Amino acid sequence: QVQIVESGGGWVQPGGSLRLTCAASGTISRLIMGWYRQAPGEQRELVAAMESIDNFHYGDFVKGRFTMSRDNGRNTVYLQMTSLQPDDTAVYYCRGQTGSYDYWGQGTRVTVFA
Repeated sequence: QVQIVESGGGWVQPGGSLRLTCAASGTISRLIMGWYRQAPGEQRELVAAMESIDNFHYGDFVKGRFTMSRDNGRNTVYLQMTSLQPDDTAVYYCRGQTGSYDYWGQGTRVTVFA
């Protein structure tokens, strides 16, 4: 069992930046790691997923504003977010999955508000 904890959320003005961190209690080297978000009244959606340094995918709405990275040695995943807009307001979740294993964190809230 891998425990996942997200951090780094908060309040930011439009155009601002935040870096989210996802720390896992176990090794993530064999996991596909991903960031998802869920806005109030909306379904959860993929923000970014990364299997390896050269195998990753971003949601269409990212448009080059977010960058996901992973440090397998530290069992940590990051999401650098720039040019944040009010539509980015959501709870952001980290996910690690492979085969029948599917681990989620509790989420970290991001609020973009002028």
